[in-house]
Amino acid sequence: MSAPPGTGPVAVRRPLHYWQSGLCLTLLLGGLYLVRRHWPTVQHGAGRLAVADQGWLLVAATAAVGTWASSALAQQGAVAERLPGRRLVAAQFAASAANHVLPAGLGAGAVNLRFLMRCGLPAGRGASALAVKATAGAVVRLVLIAALAPACPGLLRVPHVPPVLFLAGCGGVATVAGVLLRTRWWPPCRAAVVTVAGDIRAVHANPARAAALWGGSLVFAALHSLVLIAVAQAIELPLSPARVMLLYLAASGAAALLPTPGGLGSLDAALALALTASGTPAAAATSAVLGYRLLTVWLPLVPGLLVLGVLVRRRAL
Repeated sequence: MSAPPGTGPVAVRRPLHYWQSGLCLTLLLGGLYLVRRHWPTVQHGAGRLAVADQGWLLVAATAAVGTWASSALAQQGAVAERLPGRRLVAAQFAASAANHVLPAGLGAGAVNLRFLMRCGLPAGRGASALAVKATAGAVVRLVLIAALAPACPGLLRVPHVPPVLFLAGCGGVATVAGVLLRTRWWPPCRAAVVTVAGDIRAVHANPARAAALWGGSLVFAALHSLVLIAVAQAIELPLSPARVMLLYLAASGAAALLPTPGGLGSLDAALALALTASGTPAAAATSAVLGYRLLTVWLPLVPGLLVLGVLVRRRAL
């Protein structure tokens, strides 16, 4: 017996498609509004990028390509099983495109989870592998910030928090933790934490896998920083590479607190603010952000979507 009209999987997916389309349209309109409002600065920044040093832009483009290989290396390190290398790199390329459709990395997470399941991993282990990779990436970024901050004194200013607000925040965290322990959500959360911890131990029991996980995570963050550094050198930004790298790591970490598809809007604003706060003229900061986003988002977007379609058609996803 056939399902009534308006029911079934298609009807279930339709609201999600409407939500995604509405979110993307809202972001597009917001971006167009900001571009129109600051058009003279954007126009001047784009013109400066057009006459930038082509050699440094080639270095930036090469670094952008390398981010997909390093992401694949980190993902391989997060699982004990051997993954197909070419399909793994292609999946990372496709995931980078999908990441600009859903916020907070959900697009990339969905593509990678589907890829791992196609490789034979259960859904739970696939999700755990993604959590291991994300945790390693966050730790690497924090370590890099801690290592670079002393070399760039005064660049990052930690805001002063009154003791009363600090104590109130600690009390709020303790209250939330206490409430969580008494709800039905705690057993699944505890089981997930235990699973991730077990996978972390399993990965580090294999030195080759551990090296791939941490090495890939380190190279991924370094190459993204190198893209911005090379663009900054191409437009003769008056900042040292160490300062640009520290600003990128701090800005990308701050942008993660405002989850938008691919960091669209949040990362751009955080990067521009960080660069201008360090003394860079607004037009030069705009050029650097435009160049970074052009090489890491807009140019690979259509090819990435095409690769995503090919992987789906060949049932690799």
